[in-house]
Amino acid sequence: EDELYNQSLQRINEIISVGTGAVEIKSGYGLSTEDELKMLRVIKRLKETSPITIKATFLGAHAVPAEYKGKQGEYVDLIINEMIPMVASEELADYIDVFCDKGFFTVEETDRMLIAGMKYGLKAKIHANELDYSGGIQVGVKYGALSVDHLEFTGDKEIECLLKSETMPTLLPGAAFFLGMI
Repeated sequence: EDELYNQSLQRINEIISVGTGAVEIKSGYGLSTEDELKMLRVIKRLKETSPITIKATFLGAHAVPAEYKGKQGEYVDLIINEMIPMVASEELADYIDVFCDKGFFTVEETDRMLIAGMKYGLKAKIHANELDYSGGIQVGVKYGALSVDHLEFTGDKEIECLLKSETMPTLLPGAAFFLGMI
């Protein structure tokens, strides 16, 4: 945890030096309760020791870990019944984010995880429609998500849904470029 903190603090100082005044940092690369909490604790420590505004996002639903392939519902249950309550009890996150897209989490699973997070005071965000039309934009708007992010697959239905909401559509063309999608 200390090593991760020190590496992260170097990056924070670097982005401060180029004029960044606020940053969002997400978990989502551990995909286990222990590793997600470790990342979020480091973010909390950075928030306490850094001069810039830092917002923390719990993204335990960034992917399905290999050990849960074929039993994705069990992983969703782990997020809802274990991870979210622990994240909330330690006040480690401002937001909950879910990757609602083809091959990742369904609208129904996203719905369940957002409801669980919101019960603990976490504001919704969504990774949506990066790989296909997923319904992620619509579920994000349904729960008043702060933002729906990526949006490579956005049509008239999705735009109409966003126009009637307070949810911010956020395009991330750098991600698509880096992944070779464009």
